[in-house]
Amino acid sequence: MVTSLDVAETGHWLEELSKELPAAQAAVDHTEGVRVTQRIARAALFAVVPMELVFAVLLVSGVSLPGPLIVAAEASVSAVLILETAVAYRLYRAERRGGANRRAASRATYERMVPEQVRRIMGFDLKGMISLALWVARRRHGVPHGATAVSYSRAQTSTMMLLLFAMVLELVVVDVLLRAFGAPSGLRVVFLAVDGYTVLIVLAAIAACVTRPHVVSADEVRIRYGAFFDLRVPRERIAEANHVRNFNENGMVMVEDDRLAVAVASQTNLVLRLTEPVIAVRPLGRRVEARTIRFFADDPGAAISALRSHREHVSES
Repeated sequence: MVTSLDVAETGHWLEELSKELPAAQAAVDHTEGVRVTQRIARAALFAVVPMELVFAVLLVSGVSLPGPLIVAAEASVSAVLILETAVAYRLYRAERRGGANRRAASRATYERMVPEQVRRIMGFDLKGMISLALWVARRRHGVPHGATAVSYSRAQTSTMMLLLFAMVLELVVVDVLLRAFGAPSGLRVVFLAVDGYTVLIVLAAIAACVTRPHVVSADEVRIRYGAFFDLRVPRERIAEANHVRNFNENGMVMVEDDRLAVAVASQTNLVLRLTEPVIAVRPLGRRVEARTIRFFADDPGAAISALRSHREHVSES
């Protein structure tokens, strides 16, 4: 039986709900508005950056541009920067109101403003520069005490060095040709900077593969490819490890169904079969599940021995 007290409580609840609904709807509308503005700001930035680069190349090349065109271009850049700043501030304030501290709010704002693919590409460059320093210092990254480093770079180093030599030769030939045709010094500097940066990136890729080997430890098997791929497989999920050669791999990191291949020079020679899948993150951020993993090692026999010795050590302990 419904009493007057039940009716009163229900009426009070409905009254409170009617007060909260507009505030909740306003919060949803505000969040959706921020998202729309964020997408507009990102699209504007992607449109303006290439335009600004073209203008910069033309100017340093000595091309005379109309004054109103330059003013319009700089006004567009200024407007986009103001829009980006406003969106970043709104995102930061929203994170702070949600209880995040300054560091967490700044990080969250950065992650929402910059797409994951762009962040990962920037991370590749940073890791590559760190790898160059490690290469010069003859040190390796992420190999703890007691773990076994398994190299994989020898199969491709000679090819990469030939590519590097060709790129350096191209840099010199392009500069000679530009001088011969009387190109402005600004244009030559642009080509030199682009070609020099490309040479540096190839060097960094070589260094990353040398200084970031696979790692076999008592707790996990870490499968890597330079600065581009890093997968940790817990030892308890490994059902078996076999030496199986495959010379027709397509791509560097490929996934078909639940089979992952991390190839070097289009080949793999080790296979891990797992009791349950692991989550792998591909170079540009896509997440996939893998239950079978094929990868390459310079000395697959030594890698299998390391896997078995660490497994025996775990069993004894």
